Amino acid sequence: MSATTHGTTPYYYVPADSRHPVMSAIGLFLVILGASQWINGHEWGKYSVIVGLIWWWVVLWQWFGDARRESNGGLYSERIDISYRWSMSWFIFSEVMFFGAFFTALWWARAHSVPALGSLDNSLLWPDFKAVWPSVAAGVTAAPAALVEPFQTVGPFWLPTINTALLLTSGVTLTIAHHALRENHRSKCINYMWITVILGFIFLCVQGYEYFHLYTDLNLKLNSGIYGSTFYMLTGFHGFHVFVGMLMLFFITIRLMKGDFTPEKHFGFEGAAWYWHFVDVVWLGLYILVYWM
Repeated sequence: MSATTHGTTPYYYVPADSRHPVMSAIGLFLVILGASQWINGHEWGKYSVIVGLIWWWVVLWQWFGDARRESNGGLYSERIDISYRWSMSWFIFSEVMFFGAFFTALWWARAHSVPALGSLDNSLLWPDFKAVWPSVAAGVTAAPAALVEPFQTVGPFWLPTINTALLLTSGVTLTIAHHALRENHRSKCINYMWITVILGFIFLCVQGYEYFHLYTDLNLKLNSGIYGSTFYMLTGFHGFHVFVGMLMLFFITIRLMKGDFTPEKHFGFEGAAWYWHFVDVVWLGLYILVYWM
């Protein structure tokens, strides 16, 4: 720890040597090893996945607990706060690029790949192929469409629209909670945080029901051509991010109930809020480009 300080907070803080990074890596190694063996028919692989996940969650619980104690102990200065803000900003930027790749795949398939397959050059190979989106329809038997079972597409009504309303509402309740915290209205902040968490949970339940409906009633699956793969990759990964964001907000709410955060210093809250608003924006893009177009 530096001897140069501002009041009681160190100018910068260097934590003691920690076992958490190595222990976390061991847990992830067990998960990856087990998953690779499980999908190849080795029964012991699933037990490795279970042990690795439990191991990893315990390590994260201890690791985040240490960070919480350091923060509440006044060890995080303004410089550390700024470093956290830049780190979260770059993390969200990497997530933007992640989803940008899948949005680009969707655009490329619709604007280039499908038209190219239906071009004059390929008409001799697949004379019955229709260069329309999605690239398969009932009655089309010529390759490449014959490789995919016929399916029905999904529109915006009503489950996707309901989920859009849920996420937009959760963004509003989260903003109200943030303003309440800045004004030191802790009970109001906690109440609106719980509403936000519940809205996120309902979103996941609705999406789960939607997936069941698509698989059983519309025959839309992950292997339903480029339409099915891009649909489930985009909506599935977004659902995973909603789950992660909901966990963030849940633990932030627990910390608020324990008395953590002040109106002046609450970046843990702000970082989770940034992530949740990012999830909202991604869904709006999905709602327009996937369900409407």
